[in-house]
Amino acid sequence: MRALIQRVSRASVSIEGKTKSDIGKGLLVFLGIEDRDNKEDIEWLTGKISRLRIFSDEQGIMNRSVLDADGDILLISQFTLHASTKKGNRPSYIKAALPETAIPLYESFIIKMENLLNKKIGTGEFGTHMEVSLVNDGPVTIFIDTKNKE
Repeated sequence: MRALIQRVSRASVSIEGKTKSDIGKGLLVFLGIEDRDNKEDIEWLTGKISRLRIFSDEQGIMNRSVLDADGDILLISQFTLHASTKKGNRPSYIKAALPETAIPLYESFIIKMENLLNKKIGTGEFGTHMEVSLVNDGPVTIFIDTKNKE
């Protein structure tokens, strides 16, 4: 499971010209799911994202999590995070999970994140063309891969 996390002052996702979800201060999380992913990846990654200390404290030091900052989360499914560009110029998405595997994991991820935050999160719509707008705060952008826990 791969996540591209951006600290935002606001973000939204639209489908066919209509806003599906929007948030204020918080995290925009693009989530890529691969065939090898499972519930353990969800547990580890949701915990890491919810506790990631990338919000400023009173001294201006990134020392607070989205939980501490009472921030929101907008979660967007993003199979292209598993693009392989090793050969040629056309990315391969062979590692990205097929919908029958990815959708249940994506839905479980949403539930787990909502439980950790104790509130609803914003989402896109799996497998749909979406337009995502954001104001990156910082900018702060972090990439996490559950198969390469650095």
